[in-house]
Amino acid sequence: MDGTPELPPSDEEIVKLTISDKEHFGVLVDRYQAKLTRYIARLGVRDPEDQSDVLQDIFLKTYRNINGFDTSLKFSSWVYRIAHNEAISWYRKKNVRPEGHLIADGEEVISFLSAKEDAADVVFDQGINAEVLNRALLQLDNKYREVIILRFFEHKEYDEISDILKIPVGSVGTLLHRGKKQLQNVLNTEKLRI
Repeated sequence: MDGTPELPPSDEEIVKLTISDKEHFGVLVDRYQAKLTRYIARLGVRDPEDQSDVLQDIFLKTYRNINGFDTSLKFSSWVYRIAHNEAISWYRKKNVRPEGHLIADGEEVISFLSAKEDAADVVFDQGINAEVLNRALLQLDNKYREVIILRFFEHKEYDEISDILKIPVGSVGTLLHRGKKQLQNVLNTEKLRI
């Protein structure tokens, strides 16, 4: 051995192992359980029991369809797409609107949203707290909220967001640009109500 630490297998390598031996699926569950719980919570599945049910559905669907995984995609994009669809299905079954989740990392998100990655000249107030940001996100159109959550909370790249939401990469930038402007307008209105 040359002393360099061995890197853990990639998600895609674990998928290949899982196809021949289902015991390896637990590694994927361990890697994604916390991330997907956070993601569906940010999409609005707040109740821990509901989160557990939706998460179980996500992993069940992932397990059942692992043989059909498209290796041209990243596994993370594929499993986030399944999570997105299962959260939407949950809303439809429950006939509820997303409740949102208090955003503990509000300051970090504000700094991300303030970045001029898409030439949006939107300036966000660094003093906005998590509760105000949460209320503002819930007022956004779904198409904007989803892309903002994936980009700024889940730190997904444009191509991954495109894969997850099944929209063209160019549309991701457009939705982010418009979503940031809508969020700024909502936040300005929220500040007036405080």
